[in-house]
Formats: sequence, structure tokens, C-alpha cells
Amino acid sequence: MNTLLKTALLLILAVSLNADLKAQGINIPQPSSGQTLIQDFGLGKITVKYARPNTKGRKVFGELEPYGSVWRTGANSATTITFTDNVTLEGQPVPAGDYALFTIPGKTEWTIILNKNTKQWGAYDYKESEDFLRFKVKPAIVKDNVETFTIGFTNVLPTKAVMQLTWDNTLVSVNLTTDIDAKVMASIDEAMKGDKKPYFQSAIYYLENGKDLNKAMEWMNAADAADGGKGPWIKLWKGRVQLKMGDKKGAAESAAAGIKIATEIKNPEYIRLNTALLADAKK
Repeated sequence: MNTLLKTALLLILAVSLNADLKAQGINIPQPSSGQTLIQDFGLGKITVKYARPNTKGRKVFGELEPYGSVWRTGANSATTITFTDNVTLEGQPVPAGDYALFTIPGKTEWTIILNKNTKQWGAYDYKESEDFLRFKVKPAIVKDNVETFTIGFTNVLPTKAVMQLTWDNTLVSVNLTTDIDAKVMASIDEAMKGDKKPYFQSAIYYLENGKDLNKAMEWMNAADAADGGKGPWIKLWKGRVQLKMGDKKGAAESAAAGIKIATEIKNPEYIRLNTALLADAKK
């Protein structure tokens, strides 16, 4: 039986069984639950749609999912991943778009595949000729076995994150990065031409991304003045800019002012944060 016919029969069987169960008034959960995962990343989003098989006491990689064979990276339909902005995976550029996520498990090395055909059931019709990208990563062994196959994101920062595939006792990590600086700087420049200038947010971006601290300080002072000196959050970030510039005295004064204001408005979070800044300024 050729691959195409086998796939068609599987689809017909699945639809028929589902229709038969509905006709009988039976509503039961799917053996592999579905999940849609949406992760903010950079200025865009990453969306993963997949089905999550369980181990059910079986040894997964090397047995249930053989080493060296293309795996749908889940169950049922092929797993899909969508990027709304350009990203890089393990240093490889990936344009915004929709991809099927396949993998080839190995004992000491996995191949991660982005395939251009997102309308597939399993990996039965997978074609290497439709691959957009392939790269290799090293798997790791986890102490506690994971019953349900899980895709997730960790260490998510503005321009980098880690996508993790976890099942049974295996963990596979994929490093993602995105370049947003040019877009952010352009948006700041454009916004500063308007009537409502984003002084506070722009100063924070400059501080956290190694930009001109003098400009950040100028904007933080402008934000403080516009707020009437009443925001303990502005005092906090102003003090952080001052501390970064080496002005410990100024940072201590800003932190002390932030503590006083936060105490008056009964905001424990900014009492705590400004107190921590004051301690840093006094070191």
C-alpha cells in the first residue's frame, strides 16, 4: 500500500469513527489532547499548534518513536509553528510565516526540521524536498519522566528565548533570537515628533539596551517633571539610570524620594524596589 493511500485511509477512518461516535451521542476525550500555545516574542508572536501524546508506560525514543525516523513532533496532524516576525533558530534565519515542525530523534543528536507543507497528517506524506530548514541540536536527559509530550518556551527575553520539547526522559532545547532594535529605535524617533512624547518608556529602553545614558537621563527628567514628581516608578528608573552613570548620590536621592512617595500612597511594591535601589546606591 503506497503512502498516499495509507494516509487517505487513516483520515477516512478517523472521520468515520468520530462521526459514528457523535451519531451515538458519545462524547469522549481524544487520546492525545490538543494545545495551541501563543508566546509573545520581540515585537511579534509565536504560535504552536500540536497534539500531545502520552507515554502510557512505554519507552518513547528509540522504541515508540524510532531513532533516525522523521517524527511529526506530536500526534495526529503535523505540528505547526507560526512566526509573525522574522526570527533565527540556532542562528539560522527564518522569515515570518507558517511551518510544519518535524524532528528526527537520535540518541545523541536530534534534527529539527521546518517544512513548508503545513497541511499534513502525521509524517506519512513528509517530503524532504519541501523542507525550509534543517539543523541539529543535542538532547538532554531529565530526572523526572514527563508523561505528556510538551512544547514550551522558557528564558523569554525581549530578543531571545528557548523553545523546549519534553517527553518521557528527554529534553530538546532550541535557541531563538530576533532583532528588534532598528524597529524600536525608529518608532521612538517617530513618537518623539508627536505631542505626547514617550519619555519614560524610551528612557527605559535606552537604559536596558546600552544606548546613550545622557539622553536616557534627559528623558527621565522630562518624564518626572511631566508627572509632577509623584511617581515612585519614575523615581525608581531615574535612580537606576543615575546608578548606571556612576552617580550614586543622585541615585540614592531618587530612591529615597521614591520610598517616601510609595509610602504615602501605600504601594509596598515600590517601597521594596526603591529600598533595594537605595541599598545598591550606598554600596
